[in-house]
Amino acid sequence: MSNSPPHTTARPQSIALKDKYPSSPSSTDLNTGDNSDKDPKPIATESDPDVLHPEDTTTIISPAPDGGPRAWLVAAAAAFTFFCTLGYTNAFGVFEQYYLTSPSSPLHSSSAPSALSSSKIAWIGSLQTFLTFFTGFFAGPLFDRYGALIFVFAIMMTSLCKQYWQLMLAQGVLGGVAMGLLMFPAMAAVAQWFDKKRAAALGLAVSGSSIGGVVVPIALDKMLNGNSAGGGGHLGFGWSVRIIGFMMLPLLVFASLAIKPRLPPRTTDFFVAKALKQKDFVMLVFAIFFLFLGMLTPLFFIPTYAVYRGVDATLASYLLAIVNAASTFGRIIPGILADRVGKLNMLAVGGVASGISILCFNKAVSTAGLIVYSIFYGVSSGMIISGASAALTVCPRDPRDLGSYIGMGMVLGAIAVLIGPPINGKLIDVYGGYLELSIFSGVMCLVGGLVVIATKTMTPQGIFGRV
Repeated sequence: MSNSPPHTTARPQSIALKDKYPSSPSSTDLNTGDNSDKDPKPIATESDPDVLHPEDTTTIISPAPDGGPRAWLVAAAAAFTFFCTLGYTNAFGVFEQYYLTSPSSPLHSSSAPSALSSSKIAWIGSLQTFLTFFTGFFAGPLFDRYGALIFVFAIMMTSLCKQYWQLMLAQGVLGGVAMGLLMFPAMAAVAQWFDKKRAAALGLAVSGSSIGGVVVPIALDKMLNGNSAGGGGHLGFGWSVRIIGFMMLPLLVFASLAIKPRLPPRTTDFFVAKALKQKDFVMLVFAIFFLFLGMLTPLFFIPTYAVYRGVDATLASYLLAIVNAASTFGRIIPGILADRVGKLNMLAVGGVASGISILCFNKAVSTAGLIVYSIFYGVSSGMIISGASAALTVCPRDPRDLGSYIGMGMVLGAIAVLIGPPINGKLIDVYGGYLELSIFSGVMCLVGGLVVIATKTMTPQGIFGRV
């Protein structure tokens, strides 16, 4: 095995291995074929063959183009994917508020009174988000092409739901599985096309979810609530959700055609066992767990919290759009800076900033205060969403393992996504307020940020290094 440090990325390995291949032919020799006096050893480009699995020792991986029309087309198509998937997930706060308060809600009937609690409704969104990451564990190496049709089908089935268990299956289970088949293959494909600009490209791709998080909540609010006095909306629940599905269909078809992996898929198992022996990867998974445990709280509950503070339901939905609009800057700008100052550094800053903002959640009591709070939280939480995936790309030795590492890291960390919102919803149901929720979620994000900092101590650059 190579003596390269575990976290070393592909391109630095190429530089570090120059001395290991002193007799490798020059580019001139390769072009002319005149290398008879040279020892025909392989050229290390992006990965040392010793770092690869035994069956791959003869494989030479070309450097990532790090730009160009094809690479940026993949990044743009991934942005469309995130627009539809995470954009839809980020709008769940609108669904939460509508299911709880609207007389036209499919849950607002005498046949399902037990479903009308913050905790039980939060299970729909948390299960959807968890299954997105869980499915990504398997979809990462597959670059699945069927997710688009399944996702649109899930939205259409959601529009037909009348009871809690139907929403749990259609919106929670089927929607979550479909989004996992779309999101993680897109993320892994972008990572393969970029090296030095990888964090910026991933930030651009994930920013699509912020734009979707602006468009979808506003569109849903206008169609669901509208301006009707009874809050019943102009189109009703069924057609409001179906229109969202029709809007996403052409975007997903384009993304499925445009996103192509640069490297051949691995033939090994989905689970890369060696990752669990890397201390940096294990610590990073723990950090993501704590970050995800607290980060989603305002995304799920800020509309219901605003109504609790006396804000109109329409403006409450707009707060969610403001959060997602602000997170666009939190995903792109820190993504660009991460290529300069370090991916782990930016994730740590995002975790600490999000923790502080969530601790202040219960202190935003006026409309102006809620708007300002939504902007600050949107920027800080955006740093976590794009920073987590970018930080995981630091761990793999073989760039072909990027999809598996991202999938493994996200699914292990996303166990927190499954339990976090229901825990917070239960805190609301038990205490009747939002103070306990803000304390719990804020502290979890702070712990996650500190664990990221602790992860840096395991790198050669140290706690003050750019990593």
